[in-house]
Amino acid sequence: MNKVPKKRNWLLISLILVLVLIAIFAVFKAKSTPKGKAITVAVAESRTIKETVSASGKIFPETEVKISSDVSGEIVELYIQEGDSVVVGQVLAKINPDAYLSAVERGEASLNGSKSQLAVSKSQIESNKAQREQILAQVENAKTINKRNEQLKKDGVISQAELDQSLSTLRQLEANLRSSDASIKSAQQNAQASDFSIRGAQASLKELKTSLNKTTIKSPTSGIVSKLSVEKGERVVGTIQMTGTEMMRISNLNAMEVQVDVSENDVLKVVVGDDVDIDVDAYLGKKFKGKVTQIANSASNISSGSQASALNTDQVTNFVVKIKVLEDSYHDIKTSGMKYPLRPGMSASVDIFTEEVKDVTAVPIQCVTVREKDFEKKKKHSKVKKDETSPENDKTEEKEFDEVIFVMDADTVKMIKVETGIQDDEFIAIKSGIKVGDKIISGPYNEVSKSLKPGDKVRIKEEKEENSKD
Repeated sequence: MNKVPKKRNWLLISLILVLVLIAIFAVFKAKSTPKGKAITVAVAESRTIKETVSASGKIFPETEVKISSDVSGEIVELYIQEGDSVVVGQVLAKINPDAYLSAVERGEASLNGSKSQLAVSKSQIESNKAQREQILAQVENAKTINKRNEQLKKDGVISQAELDQSLSTLRQLEANLRSSDASIKSAQQNAQASDFSIRGAQASLKELKTSLNKTTIKSPTSGIVSKLSVEKGERVVGTIQMTGTEMMRISNLNAMEVQVDVSENDVLKVVVGDDVDIDVDAYLGKKFKGKVTQIANSASNISSGSQASALNTDQVTNFVVKIKVLEDSYHDIKTSGMKYPLRPGMSASVDIFTEEVKDVTAVPIQCVTVREKDFEKKKKHSKVKKDETSPENDKTEEKEFDEVIFVMDADTVKMIKVETGIQDDEFIAIKSGIKVGDKIISGPYNEVSKSLKPGDKVRIKEEKEENSKD
């Protein structure tokens, strides 16, 4: 009968001992657990910071000439292939010249006809002049006869009828003289018209010969045939009539550039002459050097023909920036046997160094965060108290923020308002607020960006804690 109570007593004692041990362990753990938020720190240091603008684009030749035919017709000869080297004036292709040869022959015939007409007009002028001299002699003779007859009439030798006859002959010859003068003037005008016809025929013939010469396509520049779009036997449309057929492109592959799209927020930082680091996708791990040579004045995605699309603010506005690739940066590739290491159309990304500041106090970017200004909170709080029923309270008020950094002050947090400057991928310059050597709280991100407040207890996170979270 006594065995059961004894067992119950032992169980009760064991349970009490367990509870005591748990309580002792809890007290010990509470004492040994470090107090404060676990944070990481970084030290403000003096650095050189280069601000960069990143963009991506394609590689193009600095000089690329698109060649189209000025005349239409069939390609009867094609003397080059894609990749060939050409020089200025070299014959590249020929368009069928038969129709243009016939036109030149017609033009020459028209010119000869005009010249013949001019010769006829000049001959007529000479004939009319000779005729005028003959009539002039007759007029002088008729005047003499008429004057003599007037004297004879006074002397009563001849009758009035004979005097009238001589006077009529004189008047008729004078009229013939005036007609001859008019004929000479008409012949001179015909000669002038023939001269104008000759000039017009010469101009037409010159134009026809120019069109005939344009059936032979010659290279306007030296370089490499980077693109050949036609084959022998194809027909091309001349640019004289409309937008012509692009036959080929000739590029100078010794001078290459990268064309990239830079957003409107960054393009104002870029200036001509800025240094550039270029990464070409085809050359992994290879850095090419370049310089900014041109910045577009108009956005690349605004069409001049559509005002509606130009006013659309939904799309991203980019500006084309041209960057010359410095040959020295890929000279080693050329010496290894590759004559043209950069080809048109290759993808590339660039880092444009827009500004550089030396010996500036800098901290990691994640150390800088923002907090709402205190007076704005007070202003908002007092406004709500004054008029809680006002519908304006439903509107979101614009907030103002300060850039701040949290600094360790013993085992607490101190918030310091700072003025920032330029930044690179990792560090940001601090113009005022801290000095070199200050211990800045750098993490965790959620604590720095949202949770930390001035006066919070903190402790430096140990490696064991970081490893356990990893």
